[in-house]
Amino acid sequence: MKITKRTLAEAWQRTAAGHAPLHGIGLPPVALSEDELEACAERAGEAEEDSLLLLLDEDGTVRGHHGPYREVFAVRDLDQVLYLIAESALARPGGGPEETAAALDRIDPAWGRRFRGGGLDDTGPAEACGRDPLEGLAWIAGPWREQSPYTTLSFFRAAPGQPVDAERLALLYGADPAQVAAGTRLKDLQAEDGGRVHWDRQWESCCFGQAGGWTYLLHHDTPPGAFADKEAYAALGITESVWLTATSAKAIYTLDYVRDGRRVDDGWGVLELIWYERGRAPYLRGGELDFLNRALRRAELDHPALTGTFQLYFHALEESLGLRLPRRDFADGEVRAAYWAAR
Repeated sequence: MKITKRTLAEAWQRTAAGHAPLHGIGLPPVALSEDELEACAERAGEAEEDSLLLLLDEDGTVRGHHGPYREVFAVRDLDQVLYLIAESALARPGGGPEETAAALDRIDPAWGRRFRGGGLDDTGPAEACGRDPLEGLAWIAGPWREQSPYTTLSFFRAAPGQPVDAERLALLYGADPAQVAAGTRLKDLQAEDGGRVHWDRQWESCCFGQAGGWTYLLHHDTPPGAFADKEAYAALGITESVWLTATSAKAIYTLDYVRDGRRVDDGWGVLELIWYERGRAPYLRGGELDFLNRALRRAELDHPALTGTFQLYFHALEESLGLRLPRRDFADGEVRAAYWAAR
């Protein structure tokens, strides 16, 4: 059945009236055009509300928005629309994800399973990971927000059975060939002149290695040799790359995920990590990054004591993409390192 403004309003009225957790919660503003949506967003902004807005297409597709440009879902199934409205209304700041799940359980157990799974179906969550997230990638989330140990965390992998050579990658980006050949470690750079040299030159350095099937290269400013030799770079056979960049002075933290030569972003452009709020899926539901929505929900429910959104986000990256960084190697200075070669 095609969704109309009337059928949507009537369905929500019945749903809200029939379930205590939704009593008093009205249908979000429904716009029938982009102009109407912008007007709704302007009114919400004046009221300092980040509420859900709905744009109803002529074909019955309901598009959920936060603001006029950030589309968070596009569905044509009435039950999914009602669920997403309820989820948005109940997942309020200050409340925990389990609290939201319990409220949705009281409305419909299938809705509770759907929320715990993080997707648009009701298959429920995957098996709990059972590990301390701070022993995995999440350890670096805190210092990285302050651009430590590096501003940019980049990860690369090739086709199965074709690992990316960490030394070749570092050299292509401009690492000092002599230090790469010598197997220089971070502790070697830090030891020179009691650490004073590295203190002055750390912005000219990088760390690199392999972990979890990925090759990582960590650095600050754009490396002097980045992509200079495109043929040599292509010869590495890279099919996936993940870039995490922190600009703490401006509170900008971004994710850039490239697979098979194209950016995975649902057409959103730059993906800022601050879009993620605990208990709310940050990316388009059912979109290219829905795997991260699901991984984040799992992280929230598996680790309720971990309330830092950046730590949860990094744990979700580890669980969904397998990103790793060897915490002990960095702590002990055993990770491979080099300065950029003199130019």
